[in-house]
Amino acid sequence: MKGFMKSLDCNNPNLIFAGHNTVELAEKYGTPLYILSEDIIRQRCWELKANFLHRYKNTKAAYASKAFLTLAMCKIIESEGLLLDVVSGGELYTALKSEFPTERIIFHGNNKSYEELEMAIEYNVGRIIVDCADEIDIIDQIAKEKNKNVKVLIRVSPGVAGKTHKYISTGQKDSKFGIPLVKGIIDKVVMKALESSNIELLGFHFHLGSNLYDNDGYTIAIEVVLNLMKWIYDEFNFTAKELNTGGGFGIYYNNMDEVKELAYYTDAIMSKVISYSMKLGLDVPTIVIEPGRWIVGEAGITLYKIGAIKEIPGVRTYVSIDGGLPDNPRPALYNAKYHAIVANKCNQRPNSLVTIAGKCCESGDILIWDLMVPKVERGDILAVLSTGAYNYSMSSNYNKIPRPAVVLLSKDKEQVIVRRETYEDLISKEVIPEGF
Repeated sequence: MKGFMKSLDCNNPNLIFAGHNTVELAEKYGTPLYILSEDIIRQRCWELKANFLHRYKNTKAAYASKAFLTLAMCKIIESEGLLLDVVSGGELYTALKSEFPTERIIFHGNNKSYEELEMAIEYNVGRIIVDCADEIDIIDQIAKEKNKNVKVLIRVSPGVAGKTHKYISTGQKDSKFGIPLVKGIIDKVVMKALESSNIELLGFHFHLGSNLYDNDGYTIAIEVVLNLMKWIYDEFNFTAKELNTGGGFGIYYNNMDEVKELAYYTDAIMSKVISYSMKLGLDVPTIVIEPGRWIVGEAGITLYKIGAIKEIPGVRTYVSIDGGLPDNPRPALYNAKYHAIVANKCNQRPNSLVTIAGKCCESGDILIWDLMVPKVERGDILAVLSTGAYNYSMSSNYNKIPRPAVVLLSKDKEQVIVRRETYEDLISKEVIPEGF
């Protein structure tokens, strides 16, 4: 937590995050409330440049926008000069509405629709990551109709499982993502791409999973995919110019996490790529990485107001908040563990063990089990840390609960970048049939 603590100040009763008083923000904008630090996001982008892009030749970095995507986030990433990774028509549409340079967009997805591919090709996205065999046929058909040349990478499943929860592990052989490295499958996809006059195959892509704290999976997978590239060269006389190693670098969520510096991952990746390419007699390809959570995760905090407090003697004390499952489904989905601070009592010593419960009608709506806090009361403000990634983007209206607002903190400024939903918003697309 050492690096993360730099953004937090608990010397006064009220928690200060990125230079802003979180209790005052909760009072001004209401709760639940997502707050996001532009300064922390930009610091991560600068670290990415210093330790990877400027340190190694022929490297690129894309922000994996599924972690958090708004029009404002697109503008931040554009200004930092990074690429943008999108995985759906909606994410692509958001990027287009923000006027993000389309040549810097990478389009992912394991089941892209015809309409999504058509939109991507029409707007000349920089790369399409092919995830299944017949996607080549669809891209080729659309490209011919529109007289376009489409740059693609083929996503492969290298048979290396990321050391994380099985729901966010993606590189294993048994995965819905990527094309298996099986003779008679991968070679046919490569041949199909090479034979198309409207497709330019640039290379390959893999992604091991999300929130990884070890680098050995990356180095093992790199050997696997470079061996594939060597075989492809020998078989088809094709030199792959680009290798995308995905993202998944772990961040701080709680004190059990063994967080590493970015260079722990990128140095290992580049060392293995350079040395193993040389061993195989291959030219070193351009290396692309796709951090998402690592850029935005620790830049966000969610603020809640404490409501009902229920003590079950000899069992536990439930402290309920005015949000939960709809604004952060990760604990219920895959047992994600967070740390939190009572924001208006942050300089008081924690002396009580409580469980933070959400307000939904679900027994599984528990945000944090067994959290040490000072004595809490109705009306206190709880700040849950590291919620910048996969909270807003995975939020829902379960129980007809409106989504929170998002406030962007920039030095001494604060701006709403997503307004709070209203009850009217919840039913704005609903229609009562005639005759009712």
